[in-house]
Amino acid sequence: MTEAIGHRCWAIADGYIPAWSNGPPPEMESHEGLCILNAGGDPASVAVTAYFEDREPSGPYRFTVAPRRTLHIRLEKLDDPAPIPRGLGYALVVRSDRPVVVQQTRLDSRQAENAIFSTIAFPVTGIG
Repeated sequence: MTEAIGHRCWAIADGYIPAWSNGPPPEMESHEGLCILNAGGDPASVAVTAYFEDREPSGPYRFTVAPRRTLHIRLEKLDDPAPIPRGLGYALVVRSDRPVVVQQTRLDSRQAENAIFSTIAFPVTGIG
């Protein structure tokens, strides 16, 4: 039996989907992604909200992560309730009804020398 790990609320302060790409899509298209790990034995209902400097938040974008599985989300492909704009900074809050682990990855292919980074999201504790 697998035990649930992680937290129910995560924050990502630095979001940015580059506005254009230098590489062939879809693999080398500039993008940002989330990987959500649900190591527990029950499905996790996840809601992602995007926050901006100059407008109201967008979302929530809703997902279910099956038990003992991961879900990889390409953020530039989200469109319901609204797309996350390219070329504009944003932040994310990820909430789940079960403990999960959240990781962020960005591929920036605006130059021929691609840049990729990945970071674990910030676990927010004390949220009920």
